[in-house]
Amino acid sequence: MRMCELRQKEVVNICTGKRLGCIVDVEIDVRCGEVEAVIIPGPGKICGFFGTDCEYVLPFSCIRRIGPDIILVEIQEEKFLQKL
Repeated sequence: MRMCELRQKEVVNICTGKRLGCIVDVEIDVRCGEVEAVIIPGPGKICGFFGTDCEYVLPFSCIRRIGPDIILVEIQEEKFLQKL
């Protein structure tokens, strides 16, 4: 699968049913060429508007299923939300 294909899929947390957004970046282990984590922008500052000052860094192991238009992850959101 290509990065451009991943970026077009929406990420949903199966624990809460919440839509997290779309993948904007990935972390790759250059030694073995494997994807370590996917990066998703965090929630907006004010009611989802005016940008964000955090992001979700989701280990690839948290991905449960990749479908044609959606990626299902199983996470505790507060655990993977990081400040920029």
